[in-house]
Amino acid sequence: MKKDTVRRPYVAGTFYAGDPENLKKQIEGCFLHRLGPQTLPRVNVAGERRILGLVSPHAGYMYSGPVAAHGFLDLATDGRPDLFIIIGPNHSGVGSSISVMSTGEWETPLGRVRIDEDIAKEIIKNSEYASEDDLGHTYEHSVEVQIPFLQYIYGSFEFVPITMLLQTLSAARDLGKAISSAVKGLNCVIIASTDFTHYEPHNVAMDKDAQAISAILALDERELFSKVDKFRISMCGYGPVAAMLVAVKNMGAKGAKLLKYATSGDITGDLGRVVGYASIKIFK
Repeated sequence: MKKDTVRRPYVAGTFYAGDPENLKKQIEGCFLHRLGPQTLPRVNVAGERRILGLVSPHAGYMYSGPVAAHGFLDLATDGRPDLFIIIGPNHSGVGSSISVMSTGEWETPLGRVRIDEDIAKEIIKNSEYASEDDLGHTYEHSVEVQIPFLQYIYGSFEFVPITMLLQTLSAARDLGKAISSAVKGLNCVIIASTDFTHYEPHNVAMDKDAQAISAILALDERELFSKVDKFRISMCGYGPVAAMLVAVKNMGAKGAKLLKYATSGDITGDLGRVVGYASIKIFK
């Protein structure tokens, strides 16, 4: 794979605005939204850097952007990480079981960000399931929609994009251990990209999602899988969240906090068939 590989945006102009100025305005609108934190982020260069992981939604910005903004505001207040690992589910169904893009850059309307090749290859080396694969990222939005928020806050940064087609507990634990080993001693944040319940009534979604969120707040990846199965929660990224939990616990995580939960119904007013969104931070 060539180092000048550029992964072009797949959902620019649909999930988020396709030109720089409108995208910046849209992101600012997410922060200032009535369901957002209602303040714009500023990087605190003297931040404590306690945040190790985030759970962040990945729907179109008009639906989940205000919820996502809560996590990104706390991230900015916490300081500047040197590296991001972004793990999302693979909705497209193409690519390898766990796809790691290991070289090149990702492009959005706000510019390009570079993949940390050394860390990407170390994760692949440490994992039984992960492999070098671009195809699992070509048609996938779950990682992509996190990047403009990070660009808005930090400008340039390095990251490793990972998608999970295989979402089993063993695969999540394997990936989490591989990540924590690869980033040991580094100033790193792991972002798990997921939406929660899909296309059920608002009150049903809230009740089901509370079960999954309780497991995340307990930092318990096995309990998360158990709750998803028991309550039939149509959460698309439980594997990425579990992998993140395993990694951050190995990195010294001590607690978690729910920053915001809402559904698409809170945005649109249609409570009959919603998708649930949550922003959660995990810290040391």
